[in-house]
Amino acid sequence: MLEKDILFTSAGLRLSGTLALPEACDRCPCVLMISGSGQVDRNESHKKMPINVMGELAGHLARRGIGSLRYDKRGVGKSEGSFWETGFYENVADASAAVAFLKTREEVRADQVFLLGHSEGAYIAARVAAGPSDVAGAVLLAGGARSGEQELLWQGTQVAASLTGFNAWLVKALRIDVVKSQKKQLDKIKASDRDWYRAQLVAKVNAKWMREFLAYDPADDLSRIRVPVLAITGSKDIQVDPANLERMAALVTAPFEHHVVPDVTHLLRAESGSGGLSTYKKQVRRPIDPRVTTLIVDWMERQVGSR
Repeated sequence: MLEKDILFTSAGLRLSGTLALPEACDRCPCVLMISGSGQVDRNESHKKMPINVMGELAGHLARRGIGSLRYDKRGVGKSEGSFWETGFYENVADASAAVAFLKTREEVRADQVFLLGHSEGAYIAARVAAGPSDVAGAVLLAGGARSGEQELLWQGTQVAASLTGFNAWLVKALRIDVVKSQKKQLDKIKASDRDWYRAQLVAKVNAKWMREFLAYDPADDLSRIRVPVLAITGSKDIQVDPANLERMAALVTAPFEHHVVPDVTHLLRAESGSGGLSTYKKQVRRPIDPRVTTLIVDWMERQVGSR
């Protein structure tokens, strides 16, 4: 795999990324990779949580003759801008700018630019695929099919149920209603007009992004997609409801393939236990589940071949 550092511009800001190409590449198909929420870099890694979904997938795709572009979000890594002042729709605009940039590269087949998004990135990929960017297809990993608020409330219920050890004991002992507390916090964010603030004087919250994400419902965008879609979610995902895949199937009128992969979590790793948040640090020490990578690269090869 050959990797090149690149810069592209969105809204006057220079965003930094990595263009990964197969060893033998004249003009090759290329996948734009869109990371999930939070201060994660082009590889979808945080300094406290090296998830590395995009970095790992780039290698798998390159070995099958497919290039990719992964990039740092605004205010993260080597990209300009402020992460804390960036909303959901600005993230969408950045992804659209990245598509336009890829279509100008001499190494890339302009008619074979695909999208691949994970978690929030899947929401962004769906919106870009439904718009004027003219992409060849989209891969939605742990994506949603209902409003961000509905998804986060579902997530809160799952996370509360997955608590173990001291945390579970503390919630029970103090009679904390996790879901009620979450709803109260979300209502506070929706009532705010600030870009960000500190919740409980500790956690910094990107309130602008959260307000936009809470209100966004991908259903209309999913119904407008006219290119092939692959959707994958793990059966042990506690952050995004696996039942979203059936909702997508009812909305997407383009060729649609979906898979719920048994025992796979939101981090796309296999987990024999509950798959709760407490297991995430252990999960990231392992590679992405090979069933997930095989589904992605095989689907990509079929799409490239059909075009």
